[in-house]
Amino acid sequence: MTQRFQVYRCDVCRNTIKVVAVGRGELVCCGKPMRLLEEKRKGTGMEKHVPVVERTDTGIKVTIGAIPHPMEDRHFVEWIEVRSGPVARMQYLRPGEKAEATCPLSGTDIKARCYCTLHEIWTNR
Repeated sequence: MTQRFQVYRCDVCRNTIKVVAVGRGELVCCGKPMRLLEEKRKGTGMEKHVPVVERTDTGIKVTIGAIPHPMEDRHFVEWIEVRSGPVARMQYLRPGEKAEATCPLSGTDIKARCYCTLHEIWTNR
């Protein structure tokens, strides 16, 4: 069964789609099937991409990478998503901003992931 919250990207125009309700059809853009982006946790560049989750007095703070991620015009973290059970929060970022997000979530099962414009999706678990 296909999981919700998958992310697909068109390799022609770079449109990015997040699946929130699963259907049976194929996602197509620019006349070609879109590519499913796999979540990464390890490998080259992990020190700048794996989300670091920290609990705060008001919820959760997510910082991207143990080493700060670049936030340049062509290479930046476009969004950070934080999930706790059935609740998800998403924060969109722009070049020049810090690669971090805060949200008022609680719980013990926190999943965070981010989308880097060059290195795609990274997750903490």
